[in-house]
Amino acid sequence: MKTLDILCVIWYYIVMENVILETEGILEKYRALERKIEEQAALIKYYEEQLMLLTQKRYGASREKISPGQMELGFFDEAENEADQRKPEPVVEQITYTRRKREGKREEDLSELPTETVTHTIAEEERVCPECGEVMHVMGHSEPRREIVIIPAEAKVIEHVREIYSCRNCERNSTSVPVIKAPMPEPVIKGSVASASSVAHIMTQKYSNAMPLYRQEMEFLANGLQLSRQTMANWMIYSSQHWLEPLYELIKSHMLEEDILHADETEVQVLKEHGRASRTKSYMWLYRNGRYAQAPSVIFEYQETRSSAHPRRFLETFKGYLHADGYSAYHTLPPGITISGCWAHARRTFCDTLKAAPPDSVDNAKSRHGVNLCDKLFALEREYDHEGLVPQERYKARLERSKPISDELFAWAGSVNVLPKSLLGKAVRYLFDQKPYLVNVYSDGRLELSNNRAERAIRPFVIGRRNWLFSATPKGAKASAVIYSIVRTAKENGLKPFEYLKYIFETMPNIASDKYSSLLPWSETIPDICRTKSHKRE
Repeated sequence: MKTLDILCVIWYYIVMENVILETEGILEKYRALERKIEEQAALIKYYEEQLMLLTQKRYGASREKISPGQMELGFFDEAENEADQRKPEPVVEQITYTRRKREGKREEDLSELPTETVTHTIAEEERVCPECGEVMHVMGHSEPRREIVIIPAEAKVIEHVREIYSCRNCERNSTSVPVIKAPMPEPVIKGSVASASSVAHIMTQKYSNAMPLYRQEMEFLANGLQLSRQTMANWMIYSSQHWLEPLYELIKSHMLEEDILHADETEVQVLKEHGRASRTKSYMWLYRNGRYAQAPSVIFEYQETRSSAHPRRFLETFKGYLHADGYSAYHTLPPGITISGCWAHARRTFCDTLKAAPPDSVDNAKSRHGVNLCDKLFALEREYDHEGLVPQERYKARLERSKPISDELFAWAGSVNVLPKSLLGKAVRYLFDQKPYLVNVYSDGRLELSNNRAERAIRPFVIGRRNWLFSATPKGAKASAVIYSIVRTAKENGLKPFEYLKYIFETMPNIASDKYSSLLPWSETIPDICRTKSHKRE
């Protein structure tokens, strides 16, 4: 081969090698751009999900209820999978029935109210018969017209005066004269104008009706009573420390003797905590007993932080099951406490993905299957309640009917292909992180599928917090925790908060401390005036 030909061949290979290298470089840049585009698309999708979720939380319905139309599309997919494509025309069946009219509902609603009869008469000189002029007599009464009359709260001053007795004979004939004073009950706060009813009223308004003290101050002022919010706050703290805390501790000790509890926590702002800024978050922890407790109890506890040390200290003597959400603090408790996870929280994570999905793709979203399986679990729980199953029967029914559904949910979640940072990816990760605690519901028929019992108990505090916003001092926050505990426990036991608190403040200053247990909300000695109609003794 000629030298020129050899040089041409060498040049050709050099050129081709450069071309190949440049092509590989271009391809690598192209692949890098593709990866970057995919990452940006995933990031855009993530931001879209977050935007739609935040928009839904701000402007949409707060409940996780699925509309009936959506429920029909995916709740039971067996019919859709098994149905023949050639569907016959549906048969319309007309059903008619008669319904017995419910009578006596109004009388039932008004049965606990005192009744006053107003009789309208005609003056005797006007009872003249238009025919003969004789005086007419009363021959009967018409059907009564019933009205509900509202009597606004009225404040008045009661002066307690004790009669002092002396002996006339001793005054005349003896050098010593005995003097006896009539007994007088001890006040709820010595040296104060506070009465049992006024303290109970203020507490009920704030801790049961969510009316802050400044609004009560304005209401009192409109009725001619100048009672400052500082004075009312002092009354609350004093009454809580001296009278309600002993009951609080008794309720707490009774609760910790049981073997099934619920726990939850929420934020509270306390302005004047030592060494902490006024905007620092503090926490109100809640503990309550389970569904089958003989004496329903609710305990609120104020703490500065959300540290796991607080439930460990509170539950140091407790042994049994604790219903809780996915907060990791509950997973560090001693071995004697078994955490039962909340299926409602697991369902909520899948519902969030539906809220963030475009409206036209909600029914076909991957997370729809997860929501449907969770709904089946809760539907079965309602069936168990309707069938009136006792705990042992519920335990067996769950193993036979509910556990296969949860197993299917875990299997589906393990097979679904999702991005880890997407909402569905987070929902799947939450499900598997909580799996060791979620499956504990199959250990005992007394356990519940969710921690909603605790969330319902803490809701009145959250509603009240929207109105009164914060506590000024740790003393006030602790007093609020004690009062909320007493009020909520009273309601759980069918007591009227005002009447029960009034009874406590009238009784406790005048009895020995060893008799305080007779004032517990489930005590048989609580008078009927404190009980609601459905809880009055026969």
